[in-house]
Amino acid sequence: MMHIRGLLLGSVAFAGLSSAFAGAASAQERSPATARSNSAPSEIIVTAQRREENLQDVPIAATALGGDDLDAKAVQTIEDLQYAAPSVSITDQGLTQSVNIRGIGIASGSPAVANGVATYLDGVFQPPILTSSSFFDVASIEVLRGPQGTLVGSNSTGGAIFVNTVNPNTDGVEGYAKAHYGSYDSVGFEGALNMPVTDTLAVRVAGITQWRDSYYEDLGPFDNDPDSLDEQAVRAGVMWQPGAFRALAKAEWIDKNTGGYAYRPIEGSDFENARTDDIRELTYNAPTLNHERAVNSSLELRYDLDSGIVLRSVTGYTNKRINNLYDNDGALAPSDTDPTASFNQVQDQFVRERQWTQEINIISPTEGAFNWIIGGYYQKNKVDVIIENRSGDIVGDPTEIVNYQDKLTLGVFAQLGYWLTPALELQLGGRYSHYTVDSTGNVTIGSEGPVFGPDGLVVADLAGDHEDGRPTGKIALNWTVNDDNLIYVFAARGYKPGGANNATSEFGPETVWDYEIGWKANLFDRHLRTQLGAFYMDYKDFQFDALDPVTGQTGVVNISNATIKGFEVQAQAVFGGFSLDGGIAYVDSELDPVSIVNSRELPNIGQLGPQCPAGTPSSPPACFDYQPFLGTAGGGPNLFSPKWSYNAGAQYEFLLGGDASLTPRINYAYIGSRWTNLFYNPQLDRLASRGLLSAMVTLRYDDWTIEAYGTNLTDKEYVSGQSGNNEFYGAPREFGLRASVRF
Repeated sequence: MMHIRGLLLGSVAFAGLSSAFAGAASAQERSPATARSNSAPSEIIVTAQRREENLQDVPIAATALGGDDLDAKAVQTIEDLQYAAPSVSITDQGLTQSVNIRGIGIASGSPAVANGVATYLDGVFQPPILTSSSFFDVASIEVLRGPQGTLVGSNSTGGAIFVNTVNPNTDGVEGYAKAHYGSYDSVGFEGALNMPVTDTLAVRVAGITQWRDSYYEDLGPFDNDPDSLDEQAVRAGVMWQPGAFRALAKAEWIDKNTGGYAYRPIEGSDFENARTDDIRELTYNAPTLNHERAVNSSLELRYDLDSGIVLRSVTGYTNKRINNLYDNDGALAPSDTDPTASFNQVQDQFVRERQWTQEINIISPTEGAFNWIIGGYYQKNKVDVIIENRSGDIVGDPTEIVNYQDKLTLGVFAQLGYWLTPALELQLGGRYSHYTVDSTGNVTIGSEGPVFGPDGLVVADLAGDHEDGRPTGKIALNWTVNDDNLIYVFAARGYKPGGANNATSEFGPETVWDYEIGWKANLFDRHLRTQLGAFYMDYKDFQFDALDPVTGQTGVVNISNATIKGFEVQAQAVFGGFSLDGGIAYVDSELDPVSIVNSRELPNIGQLGPQCPAGTPSSPPACFDYQPFLGTAGGGPNLFSPKWSYNAGAQYEFLLGGDASLTPRINYAYIGSRWTNLFYNPQLDRLASRGLLSAMVTLRYDDWTIEAYGTNLTDKEYVSGQSGNNEFYGAPREFGLRASVRF
């Protein structure tokens, strides 16, 4: 690790030294006076539809952020996108983050469940685990809202997020170096270096390394440092373009340690006795660990035919691994006064997911009456989950869960645009996705005790298989009123596959129909740019974790249906030195009621076993009668879906003479309250609303930048997520200084 860290530091230092030799002639020309003279929002180019297009010309609801916007809006990880894009909700759940758009995405931590918001890195779909790594050397991020069933496919019922890193180029030696120091001894270095090798070959290397102390103090005997940060990542890219053909390869390595997840028992849960008055004080009685590693790679091959048709291939491979040690109850050991206070519940977890993807596109030019895209898609995933749970002296301890899954996704798609008139386009899209999964594994108890022998007792067989497929697509009318106004209306269908809990328990796919109308406009001589839209969504077969009485294990079930409706407004404005941007979303949803086991009401005595046959009394872990614990859930809002969310940012650039400027900026983001469980317990299942304020002051001189920043300026204490009986918290107030140079 020290060797790798040294390489990263050396890369950043080399980037900084290279800037001295590159000189002003190689630098990207930008002066405050030049920027002020434009006095209009810069054009935003998006690529989510496989072409480079102006965001204002794309008939979908989307938010796009350039690389420079990330620091300005305090966006460092995917989690921060909810403060910069309307209708986005990202909730901490430990291993996976629940990423939802308009209340649709993922509400389960099961490895059998697919994303509902597809995340792509350089054109390659990303599995749901390991989404917390920091952004670096990013060209743009595109957030598409609503189902993207044609071009994205089976994992985009809620929408899609595209993260595009900077490509190598042959224009010259260029790059940047950046360093920061902040609260909690936060130290970080970041840099990139672009180097042309020949007129047709270029290489780009980028890296980041950063450390931070924990926001928390562990009062337990192991003195853990959960939610600290020790992160390193390196990305290398090679671009070869000898004429009409281009090959672009990228490979990324990530290593991140956080010391474990930081959480406390929810007030009102079985272990609330362990809570102190300070949310930054934890009471773990077991060691904690969170170590994430990832390798991401992609290869894009592109050939432009003389006719203007583009042949495109994107190949991807990812290998993501995570080791976790949990103190599941987040509480100290039993005391003499309250011997039931804690059972010292500990979990050792290992998850690995490997993925191979291949996409082929044939893309037409956009001139003429017709334009089209056709393609095919292949994705294979191998998921390994190994978990060991220990619960003190409970009979049947330990519980060992082993699950291996092989998933295959296939798809074919086409999208056609036809100009009915010079201003009115009819757009048709269709896709068919096919999905299969085979899983093996079991749940074993008591392998280290005298009751069940050294091999333990298998209480659940997790072997199973599932197969499904659905057509998805879109029909739209896009009216280009003039160069400054686009009005569109469409209906689109999205689909997320089902899966298998075991040989006797499967869950079906989710589907959604989305009906939208939108208007994109450039106003006031293009000083103001707006995007407005309204939607109505019919959501079927919501997938959720629930206890399966057949096995006594938690599995995934199709809970109910929902209706979702609302509107979104975004705007960006530039008037001289003053800039303003923001967005607001209203999302109203209602889930149908459903009857499921209320797991919180079950006795906390370890493994309960499967449902007892009729007339047989409960005798855990052999069997248990779950009938008295059935309850009515649902009947309220969709989960992880705030009704209101909005964000706004404002800045003013003061010209100091020459190539110097001073720009103060302020950001505010509000996320409404949201529910995390279908029983809607206001004490256990509700995340309160929060509003976060951040600010920065940026001094620029030529290619040098110094920024003073502050996040969560009011030091808001808020719950950022829940998992079981525990809750997670957002970061406290932080200040820091960041310096960078571009060359």
